[in-house]
Amino acid sequence: MIQANPLDRLFHAALLSDEEFIQTLQHILKNDLRVSVRELSEKSGIAQSTLYKILNGKRSPTLSTLRMILNAVRAFSRPSEEAFIGLIAARYVLESIQERTAVIDGQQVRVREYPVHTFEDAIVAAVRAEREGAIAVVCAPIASSTIEQVVRIPVTTIIPKDSVQRAIEAAARKAWL
Repeated sequence: MIQANPLDRLFHAALLSDEEFIQTLQHILKNDLRVSVRELSEKSGIAQSTLYKILNGKRSPTLSTLRMILNAVRAFSRPSEEAFIGLIAARYVLESIQERTAVIDGQQVRVREYPVHTFEDAIVAAVRAEREGAIAVVCAPIASSTIEQVVRIPVTTIIPKDSVQRAIEAAARKAWL
């Protein structure tokens, strides 16, 4: 039986055949890890050209190459040693936050900030947070639905109830002046 873990699936496929290994590696890179051949090359230390030859069936991986690929997949799929939540927001919002950690069910979770200026920055920051090991992402409502389609970790929306009312009041005062 093939395990759900990408590393176990890849190892199992390598034992079956080169074709199964190639197909499983391509699937894991594209669907599970969402990393490019370039990123796998950087993480594994294997030349991109060698990886392309392996993925196109023009070369079988040596045992040492297989180990390097498995170690890179392990590194990509292993959660960070210290869990954190990625907070994606404009810099002025991040500067107003007092706490940099949260205690959830008795467990302390760090908050890592990702300052952004544009919608596109928010998407890139979410992908970066996921790759860096974030267990979840918190972001503005305008970006959350798109980010949910891009990352595999939970996405939560900032709902600024009190600040919305204060912003309306400030806008009204400015308009009356």
